Amino acid sequence: MPALNQPQRLQVLHALRPAAGLHGVLALIAQCRSPGRRCPHCQCERWHRHGHANDLQRYRCRACRRSFNDLTGTPLARLRLRGKWLGYLDALRASRPVRAAAGAVEVHRNTAFRWRHRFLARVKEDLPARLGGIVEADEMFILESQKGSRKLDRPARKRGGVAGRRGISRELDCILVARDSGRQTIDAVTGRGPVSRVQLERHLLPFLDRDVLLRWEGYFCRSIV
Repeated sequence: MPALNQPQRLQVLHALRPAAGLHGVLALIAQCRSPGRRCPHCQCERWHRHGHANDLQRYRCRACRRSFNDLTGTPLARLRLRGKWLGYLDALRASRPVRAAAGAVEVHRNTAFRWRHRFLARVKEDLPARLGGIVEADEMFILESQKGSRKLDRPARKRGGVAGRRGISRELDCILVARDSGRQTIDAVTGRGPVSRVQLERHLLPFLDRDVLLRWEGYFCRSIV
């Protein structure tokens, strides 16, 4: 290495970056899945090691005898180029567009688009079981979008369009967000228009402890029903 000039050293680092990224991904996967690892097919906790495949440790369930790895049954199963996942995750957290993120980690834009949906699908499942203490909840409204739909139930809009009606109407999607004093957060898309009591009971009530103190629109209450 000391005998290499700067361009050659950069080439070496560029060649080693995927291997370093793969090592980091594998260590992170093992750290997250080791506690309470169980068979994704039958949920049995009795398993034994069963070789390696595609750089991942495989396991065999002692109950159903089926093999699996730590990604089986997750949105990340069968995704390739694991060494570039952490780099793409950094681009995703920086809110970089699909093409820019693809260029940053040197993958095709279709691959970056597919990864984005797989990663976000996993994030949707990362919700706390319950919210306790003092919980603050509020809703926000964004203009309803049908991007990607083959058929529209309204005339097409240009980017940056505005609603045809003033105030909160059926042209707006409602996003409900709640957070407790421990900084645990849940969110849900309740539908179009103002949030209703039925929607609150469906999307918020199952996550609240019985003795929670809820703050909604500036008011405190013990229950929303």
